[in-house]
This record gives sequence, structure tokens and C-alpha cells, in this order.
Amino acid sequence: QVQLVESGGGLVQAGGSLRLSCAASGFTFNTYTMGWFRQATGKEREFVSAITLGGGNTYYADSVKGRFTISRDNAKNTVYLQVNSLKPEDTALYYCAVRRGQVILTTYAQYGYWGQGTQVTVSS
Repeated sequence: QVQLVESGGGLVQAGGSLRLSCAASGFTFNTYTMGWFRQATGKEREFVSAITLGGGNTYYADSVKGRFTISRDNAKNTVYLQVNSLKPEDTALYYCAVRRGQVILTTYAQYGYWGQGTQVTVSS
């Protein structure tokens, strides 16, 4: 079965960086698209970034463009989200999710499989 395991979250000061990882198993990696979403306490889950695991096409939310970078390592079935220049408003539980196909979509309901999340907390 599909399994997604996030890691790499933590507590950092504003301006700091983290590298989030999502290790995937249970599906043919390069036929899916992976997205990162985040959910802050009391807020809706929002799209952050996505990558097609075959072609490597990427897309970012405007709020993170220029600060976050998504990448993949197909040999390790792992996707990374490098998060730089962190702000307190980036504080959230970060989830990775996958959907079949090589089309990037930004609505969380269109992703069928989810990890358990990794917490990112940014102090001011």
C-alpha cells in the first residue's frame, strides 16, 4: 500500500532553514505527482508546492516562491522541500501527498494519499 513518511521539521528562528523529506513506498514513483501542503492551527490546509515525479515539473504557491525549493530523488523514492528564509507565518504542520498522473493540481482533495505530517515552528 502507499506509504508516505515525512521528516525534517523542527523549531527554527525567523530567517532560518530546514529540509523536509517525504519518503514514499508502495507505488510506481515516477507515475505520480507529489504535493506539499501545510495547515496552521485554526486555518485551512493550503497548497505549498508540487512536483511531477516523472518529468520533474514544479509549481509553487506565491507565498513561498523564491524561498522554498522542491526536488526529487527517484533512486531513493524521496521528495525534498528545502525551506529557506522562514517566517513566523510559515509555522504549520507540513504534509506530503501524492496523486496518480503527471499533472500538478493545487487542491488537497485531489490527492488521495497523505503522510502523517511534520511540524515546522518558526519563532520571531
